[in-house]
Amino acid sequence: MAKQDYVAANRRWLEEKAQEEDVKPLDKGIFYKPLSKGKPGGASPNRNSVVTVHYTGRTINGKKFDSSRGGAPVAMRLRDLIQGWIIALQQMHVGDKWEIYLPAEMGYGRFSQPGIPGGSTLIFEIELIGVM
Repeated sequence: MAKQDYVAANRRWLEEKAQEEDVKPLDKGIFYKPLSKGKPGGASPNRNSVVTVHYTGRTINGKKFDSSRGGAPVAMRLRDLIQGWIIALQQMHVGDKWEIYLPAEMGYGRFSQPGIPGGSTLIFEIELIGVM
């Protein structure tokens, strides 16, 4: 598939996903589907927080490119992550589990990463376990 066709297919996929009943919008073209809710009033991270999460990342064809599942949860400083994670995680509360849909511009943009062609819409299942 030609690069521009791949990018267009990813945009179409995200537009279609955004129309699904359970899918909700966030800023910058990001969408999410809540899978489970944490404690009401639970902590939410800010850009400087260290978040502890379990996650799985996939492309729109279902290919998994990364996951913390099967191991220990991962702790990361939120401001060091891709823009889509920074925006989405600040809306989550400890215990929430969401599937987030990131347009390429909120992920890696036109740059390829191992297992992720440039222009990819990214899908992450993220469970927010802790905030420090």
